[in-house]
Amino acid sequence: ATFAWAWTNYVYTLNPASSNALVVIRLILFFVVVLNTVFWVFAHNYPSVKQTISRTKLIVVFCASAIVSATILSPYVFTSVTVINGQSNPNPSLLILLFMLHAIYTIGSGLRSLIKKQKLATGQTRSQIKFIFVASVLNSVVVPITNFVVTLLFHTAFFARVSPIYSLAFAGIIAYAIVAQKLFDVRAVVARSVAYVLLVASMAFVYSVALFGIVNVVFSGGSRETLRQILSVVLVFPFALSFQHIKNFFDRITTRIFYNDNYDSQAVLNRLGRNVAAETHLEKVVTSTRLVLSTAIKSSFVEFLLFNEHGPYLEESVNPELESVVATLLPLLKDQNRTIMTVEAGGVNQSVKQVLASKRVSVSVRLKSQNETLGFILFGDKKNGDIYSSQDIKLLRIVASELAIAVQNALQFEQIEQFNQTLQQKVEDATRKLRETNQKLKKLDETKDDFISMASHQLRTPLTSVKGYVSMVLDGDAGKINAQQKQLLNQSFVSSQRMVSLIADLLNVSRLKTGKFMIESKPTNLVEVVEGELAQLTETAKGRGLQLKFDHPKHFPDLMLDETKIRQVIMNFTDNAIYYTPKGGVITVTLVDKPSSVELTVADNGIGVPAHERHHLFTKFYRAGNARKARPDGTGLGLFMAKKVIMASGGALIFDSIEGKGSTFGFSFPKHKLLVK
Repeated sequence: ATFAWAWTNYVYTLNPASSNALVVIRLILFFVVVLNTVFWVFAHNYPSVKQTISRTKLIVVFCASAIVSATILSPYVFTSVTVINGQSNPNPSLLILLFMLHAIYTIGSGLRSLIKKQKLATGQTRSQIKFIFVASVLNSVVVPITNFVVTLLFHTAFFARVSPIYSLAFAGIIAYAIVAQKLFDVRAVVARSVAYVLLVASMAFVYSVALFGIVNVVFSGGSRETLRQILSVVLVFPFALSFQHIKNFFDRITTRIFYNDNYDSQAVLNRLGRNVAAETHLEKVVTSTRLVLSTAIKSSFVEFLLFNEHGPYLEESVNPELESVVATLLPLLKDQNRTIMTVEAGGVNQSVKQVLASKRVSVSVRLKSQNETLGFILFGDKKNGDIYSSQDIKLLRIVASELAIAVQNALQFEQIEQFNQTLQQKVEDATRKLRETNQKLKKLDETKDDFISMASHQLRTPLTSVKGYVSMVLDGDAGKINAQQKQLLNQSFVSSQRMVSLIADLLNVSRLKTGKFMIESKPTNLVEVVEGELAQLTETAKGRGLQLKFDHPKHFPDLMLDETKIRQVIMNFTDNAIYYTPKGGVITVTLVDKPSSVELTVADNGIGVPAHERHHLFTKFYRAGNARKARPDGTGLGLFMAKKVIMASGGALIFDSIEGKGSTFGFSFPKHKLLVK
């Protein structure tokens, strides 16, 4: 558009008073409308690579430009010209106001857009916009004033003659911006042009040397021309075959010279993938990513702006200036909802641009995984002053998803590590407390055992005396007693006997703890032992309305047993059966002599033991729930000690029970080990 406008101006200056001057003036203003329109489009889109003007506004401006252009070419704007001093001065109508309004809007809106972008731009982009603005003011403001306003007001077209000077200045400024500020990437044209020049020059030189040098040196006389013609035909074939190879050679050289900052996107992706694929530590992911991307893109810095439950933070920051705006920046970036956001792009929130530009951030890349935003990667200005190219943006768009997964995995790994450390610390604290508590419990247990041992020894002597004196009274040593007195004394005797058994259990528990529990075996007649224990419990059984039976063979062998402790076992089994069997029940004590073993069982039809509590029954101080209700004063030591005595004596425990139907307790001893020889 600038070229067309400058050319029509040049045509006008050749003969400003010609008969075609009115047509040329109309063409000049027509190209001015085109120039103003494309300037408006350029000013609103540069430096973004995407369309930033709304479709509706674009259609309205283009339609208005078409109407104004058609009006300018019609005979209704400039109806005629007046020739004064050899100059054709146009005579405008009121429709010229349409042209003026169009020019004011397109030029003013375009310059306003450049001013706003120049304030927000950074690095080389800022300088580029500055040069564009200066050139645009010269071409879009100064030229209309001198060529249009002055012409209308003073009826002179003198200044129109200097329009080529303005065009030259405009072209010079833009050319300088292209070369020095890299306004447009013309490297491809230059590189290919240089490559073709070198190609043609080298092939011409080689062809000339081969054709003329060889012929002139080797041959002489009239045969040279003939040989030269033959050789020129022969050389065509190797030159034709080598043309593409030589061209590729010069292409590679010029590409290396003019594109020294170029990179292979796929190679960058491969290198980045290898570095972060196997990494589980966030610090290593950040370090390797920063190294790969900053080397390829040549950005001044690469920052990872992440956030967790505590808020936003910079991971391994290299730009301290960003730390002051982290809390403000992250919410602004999240609201943009873009994967890639560049400061130069249109449609970006102005407050975001201002914050980013103030900290020299050019590009923001959103890290998003499974609809969850993990944070952003912030890229600083390029070290060479260039803006981020379409290749850079495409690379970052591909990298975004891969890095989001890597960062998410690293964050989750850190959370797991932190959880493991916290859990380990809690386990160690709990273990330490358990050790301390265990030590206290051991001390309490030792104190309890000492107390039980002392109390048992101290209580045993007086209870033995009480039991002996009650027995003497029952035998009549103190005189004759009546039936009621005998019944009461029998109850006292049974209670004292139970107390003696309890003390014996406590003493045995204490001995087990201290390692002094021993089995003192001697020849024992189990029939006599059982009869003796049952004799003491017969009155108690009758008092509770129970039948107490004893079945045994006529002849039963003597066995090597600890009579005192085995008596205690039989007493515990039978005593439990009496207390846990309801009135009217039957308790049967059976002694069986088998070929290889002897067995004793105490069976009842009492309350039984619940199935879910049987595995606890023979542990120390444990009592089943229904047993605690039937006999609240029990200790839970009887069955525990019975099991210990039986096992220490080389026997096996017999136990069977059905809740509500009864229980069977007993023991079995192998005969070959215990028979008296």
